[in-house]
Amino acid sequence: MTHPRTTADLSTTSTHLKALIDGHLEDTGGLLRLSPTWVPRSFLQPGLRIKLHPDDTYAYGLNRGGIDERWFGSTTVTANEGRADDEGLSYVIVGNERFTLRDAIAETGASIIGKSLWDKYGKWPVYSKFFDNMGPIPHHMHQSAEQAALVGQEGKPESYYFPPQHNNVGNNFPYTFMGFEPGTTRDQVRKCIANWNKGENGILDLSKAYRLKPGTGWLIDPCILHAPGSLCTYEPQWGSDVFGMYQNLVEGREVPWSLLVKDMPADKHQDIDFIIDQLDWEKNVDPNFKDNHYLEPVTASEGEGYHDKWIVYGKVDGFQYFTAKEITVEPGATVTIKDNGAYSLIVVQGEGTANKLRLNCPKLLRFNELSNDEFFCTESAAQQGVTFKNTSLTEPLVALRYFGPEVNPDAPAMGAYKNQ
Repeated sequence: MTHPRTTADLSTTSTHLKALIDGHLEDTGGLLRLSPTWVPRSFLQPGLRIKLHPDDTYAYGLNRGGIDERWFGSTTVTANEGRADDEGLSYVIVGNERFTLRDAIAETGASIIGKSLWDKYGKWPVYSKFFDNMGPIPHHMHQSAEQAALVGQEGKPESYYFPPQHNNVGNNFPYTFMGFEPGTTRDQVRKCIANWNKGENGILDLSKAYRLKPGTGWLIDPCILHAPGSLCTYEPQWGSDVFGMYQNLVEGREVPWSLLVKDMPADKHQDIDFIIDQLDWEKNVDPNFKDNHYLEPVTASEGEGYHDKWIVYGKVDGFQYFTAKEITVEPGATVTIKDNGAYSLIVVQGEGTANKLRLNCPKLLRFNELSNDEFFCTESAAQQGVTFKNTSLTEPLVALRYFGPEVNPDAPAMGAYKNQ
């Protein structure tokens, strides 16, 4: 059988999936091979560091915007206007066929993500992405579960990690504004929203920018304003695409009012008080904001030829929504890593194998090309242990993997990096 190279070589199916999945898991040792999932944003400028060929930056069409995101292990569709029905969904590749990870999990449930997650959520409730822009994006927030439910959506806590492999250049503004300066008043924020159509509304004047550093990260609660800077970010987050943009002008580009209120009830779209009350005031003006949200890697385990680190940890209001690790395997080394639950993995450097699946970090991908850098690991395979082997003679094998909610009770608490 010839090996498919692009999505054009594949047929899409949604039937008889269990037999395909069972055979594939046997062939790979419990891993589902995934193809790249590219996502455009019409209101942002791509940062060109996610290894997509520059000729394909506007593969969806200029009107849809440039591709500045790649999603991993996603069963979540985008909230983009004019999107295709499957935009944002990850696809499993088996021979010359493909089917969505969402359908695979719906078909086989607990055998992929584990009984606990399946019984509680009935789906894979999280995802991650590379988020890559040339400059800063608007000061915005993601609604809480209660707020998002008002429009039939789910809330979204999220996290950031800045992989050095994707940040050889910082682009135009490697700083992120977060929250408000302590002492900021509600009336000051109200004035910013009321002045939306009078020129720049000045909301960043009320905030503080933090310099971004490759190899570090942040954990961001819902209802906290943040204006991400121009580092390429790995972002484990809840499976939702809700947001509200509170800044009306970024680098001279207009942010329409519709992006402020898109995930708020229709009868509240002109209610400035309601819009302001979507913000968690105490968290936004927290005088210890960095201590309560900043992350640096913490060793999970290490030994001869490998180092496994926590890169996303901590809780939001006492609940662990997601966690993530970075595994580094030195040239020629082999290590078996056991984890508590299912996870999604992306290779950011090097080559090798994971169980029976080949791994290779691409230098450049065309829009429809397949790759060998991404897989989804079942809970049983994770618990039995995945064997990573670095086949390079010179280069480390480095991969990022994220987990679902409450999977890692042994994960560090916020601020644990200070104790190393």
